[in-house]
Amino acid sequence: MSDVKICGITRTEDIQLCAQLGVKWVGFVFYPPSPRSLSAQNAQSLHESVPSPAEGGPLRVGLFVHPTFDEIAHILNVVPLDILQLYTSVEEALSFRKHFNLPVWQAHGIRHKSDLPTSFNNLPDGFIIEAPADKNDTRPGGLGKRFDWTLTQEWHSPRPWLLAGGLTPDNVHEAIVTSNAPAVDVSSGVESAPGQKSALLLEKFVKNSHNRVAL
Repeated sequence: MSDVKICGITRTEDIQLCAQLGVKWVGFVFYPPSPRSLSAQNAQSLHESVPSPAEGGPLRVGLFVHPTFDEIAHILNVVPLDILQLYTSVEEALSFRKHFNLPVWQAHGIRHKSDLPTSFNNLPDGFIIEAPADKNDTRPGGLGKRFDWTLTQEWHSPRPWLLAGGLTPDNVHEAIVTSNAPAVDVSSGVESAPGQKSALLLEKFVKNSHNRVAL
């Protein structure tokens, strides 16, 4: 059984279904080039539509790409986030963690085993492990790209991590078995259109992430 994060939430009905299904994390994107990007006010509305983590609701993860301190502070003044997911350097990620006193996950694009983090010193609190963006991509993540899942089979991660990129209800079980991922992160793989989650795909994804046999 692997925990699930649903990223790129934009609609009330989608976050409410995530809460009903017991999804552990929901992701709010704060990056305007993304079709799933939210304003602080929209994120606040979504946040208020489901129980808080203390009440059994999902943890709220805010995704930022090379943000400034002011950009993150603006969001946190409006919507309480539980985790910051950052596309930035390790040094900047640790600086944000210290400043905002929040757990930080760093996105890691990998092509080879040597790209996987191994040091236990001066690391963020978790990793999103995914395929790297190409030079022509307009966004660093959320591209639906997979990498070779066998690369993480024998990896002893120094921090908790989530497998991301190219996951769907039909391949998530295989991905978990192959990669040994303790958790999975999906966005476009459960959508009917960018930012619009499909209830059927969401339900199947969560079931296949939790079951020993794919449905």
